[in-house]
Amino acid sequence: MAKFELKLPKMGESVAEATIASWLKDVGDTIEMDDPVLEIATDKVDSEVPSEVDGVLVERFFNVDDVVQVGQVLAIIETEADNDSIDNSNEEVSVNVKESEDEAVQHVVQTVNIAKETVAPMISSGDRFYSPLVKNIAKAEGITQVELDGISGTGKDGRVTKNDILDYIQNRGHSQQPVVAKIESPATSIKTIEKPITEKPTVVSSGEDEIIEMTRMGKLIAHHMVESVQTSAHVQSFIEADVTNIWNWRKKVKDGFMEREGENLTFTPIFMEVIAKALRDYPMMNISLQGDTIVKKKNINLGMAAALPDGNLIVPVIKNADQLNLVGMAKQVNDLAKRARENKLKLDEIQGGTYTVTNVGTFGSIMGTPIINQPQVGILALGAIRKVPAVIETSEGDFIGIRYKMFLSHSYDHRVVNGALGGQFVKAVTDYLEAWDVNREI
Repeated sequence: MAKFELKLPKMGESVAEATIASWLKDVGDTIEMDDPVLEIATDKVDSEVPSEVDGVLVERFFNVDDVVQVGQVLAIIETEADNDSIDNSNEEVSVNVKESEDEAVQHVVQTVNIAKETVAPMISSGDRFYSPLVKNIAKAEGITQVELDGISGTGKDGRVTKNDILDYIQNRGHSQQPVVAKIESPATSIKTIEKPITEKPTVVSSGEDEIIEMTRMGKLIAHHMVESVQTSAHVQSFIEADVTNIWNWRKKVKDGFMEREGENLTFTPIFMEVIAKALRDYPMMNISLQGDTIVKKKNINLGMAAALPDGNLIVPVIKNADQLNLVGMAKQVNDLAKRARENKLKLDEIQGGTYTVTNVGTFGSIMGTPIINQPQVGILALGAIRKVPAVIETSEGDFIGIRYKMFLSHSYDHRVVNGALGGQFVKAVTDYLEAWDVNREI
């Protein structure tokens, strides 16, 4: 008999953790290879974790709603195979907050050594449940049981999440209302440490107001957006594009395309093709920033923001978008959008994006100022296409005519993308749109 460690798999460069959504197998259940054992949720998508072996589930290490780091052991599966035949590392996976968090968290103020050495093990009691991750962070940072019990939780049923305790650690010492916690050491000496009081904001409403709890995904998206604004120096460039040629061309070919390919030809794959071309022309827009290091991406993987039925957004990724023809692009766009609405996307289909496009025109907006999808450095918002009067220049003089136009809003990270590059890129997109061949065959 051998024991196999089922670990949380790597889910892309920007995903370091996941929340246990539900267990699909109980201890004692027989499991076959590729059977889903549990469901996990990230800020991008929900997914299942399958078993890599046949066996029996003998131990589970986390509960529903616990936050787990990539690489941590989720469960133990007992198999019939020998230990040598299982490709599974038995190395202990430790929770190291300093390595798994961003630079800001890495530099939080350290608790004095005596607190770390004497702090009692964290326990859950009454209605205060703490996940193993929260307990490990508390232990590593020398947080006492009294302190932990005083932290307001934003998780389900008021549970303390990883973000709650990290916020507490980062802000400790900055509160104007310290509370004194005394810790007795084995040497009978008493150390006094000042701790901030963390208060949960009071919800103020009248008797007629409706109080609505944010969804789990809503909370994660909110955190992701705030983190992006705090990380990148956002700046925008706006440009108006005349897409009359594209409008007329699509109107001419869309019925034949549907008859031949069985797919709708929307404007989105046309825009995606053009943006991929512009990224090929301006490769320094197809980068990411990691600390002080720029990573120039080899592949052009376009993220496509898609609306979900509950109003949230998800960003499936079209891999190697510059290598697709318009038929392939249309099929990819339609397939990803459909499965996004049905919540059937796979983890690898929302990972690895190098640049993101969002169509705010879907909701009637003529322009927007989108927030960068970290760790990318740019995002392009497509406004609604409008029929407007415009000055048309000809060799015989200028005249007023009706044209189809739209605004493009380009948000980019001013730490690494200057105004010239940001403006040149969106101008290149516009030039490609306006130069569309009305006689193009598809």
